[in-house]
Amino acid sequence: RRYDPRDGGGRAASGTAAGAVAEYTALSRSRVTFGPLTDADIQRYWESGEPADKAGGYAVQGRAAAFIQRIEGSYSGIMGLPLFELMQLLQQAGVHRT
Repeated sequence: RRYDPRDGGGRAASGTAAGAVAEYTALSRSRVTFGPLTDADIQRYWESGEPADKAGGYAVQGRAAAFIQRIEGSYSGIMGLPLFELMQLLQQAGVHRT
C-alpha cells in the first residue's frame, strides 16, 4: 500500500527597513510505500499505542519503520518539517546559515 502524506508547504517572510514583506513558498511531496502487512501486524502496531496520536497513523521514525518498503521524497518532510525546503526558503529570504 502507498501513503501520500499531505503535500507539505512552507513559507518564509522577510521584513525590510521600509516595512515591506516578501513571501517565499516551497512545496515538498513525499510518498511512503508499506510492505505487506497481516491483520496481526496491524493489530500489534495499534496496540503499541504509537499510531494513536499521529496525523498519518504511523511514525516513520518509530516502530512503523519496520513496515516501510520504500520512501520517495523528503524523510524530514514525512516527519513533519521538510528541512531542505525550509533552508531554501530561508536562503531566499536572506537568512544564511553559517
